Amino acid sequence: MFSGGQDLFLLLTSVDVVLGPLLTFVVFNLKKGWPHLRRDFAVIGLLQMAALIYGLHILYVARPVATVFEVDRFRVITAGDVYLPELPKALPQYRRLPIGRPWLLGTRAARRGQEQADALFKGLAGVDIGQRPIFWQPYADSIKDAVARSRPIEVLLRHYPLREDEFRAALSDMKASTATSRFLPLVARGDWSIVLDSSGTVLGYLKADAFF
Repeated sequence: MFSGGQDLFLLLTSVDVVLGPLLTFVVFNLKKGWPHLRRDFAVIGLLQMAALIYGLHILYVARPVATVFEVDRFRVITAGDVYLPELPKALPQYRRLPIGRPWLLGTRAARRGQEQADALFKGLAGVDIGQRPIFWQPYADSIKDAVARSRPIEVLLRHYPLREDEFRAALSDMKASTATSRFLPLVARGDWSIVLDSSGTVLGYLKADAFF
């Protein structure tokens, strides 16, 4: 839901389902004779197969592989977002991107000197540290920073008074206490917030912009 993969899947499936019948309707003409029609149908089948393979490739690249805490926010990282040249230099457990459940990761700070300068320039070029495998670390190593940067959930409720009942119902579903829960922005497709408990454990998500 955060990377738009479901919408993309529905779009590609719809195109592939429509493509075959539509092209068949366009080319079908009994005056051509069956040998000619069979060739046309074979080409249509190949086009459908090519569209399906392309669609599956797009979904593979667009799949979320990690939710990463970076400095003062979380970011959903898709396979296409990852700065692949650094993947072999990541911690051993992060050198192969997951196919199933995305990782929950933290990021370490850039070391002073060349690495810090490189992080700055790559950030200006649109490659944030959350996309760079050399900065990935277990979320447990960043959890204290996440809690320190987070704000009480009551702040979010006060900022959206017209949606308070909606948010309280969602918090209740994720068993998040309004007295102790906290939140941080989640950079993804659309506006999202990530909800943490007081120890930094991720409890769930709210569809709300937390950059205020």
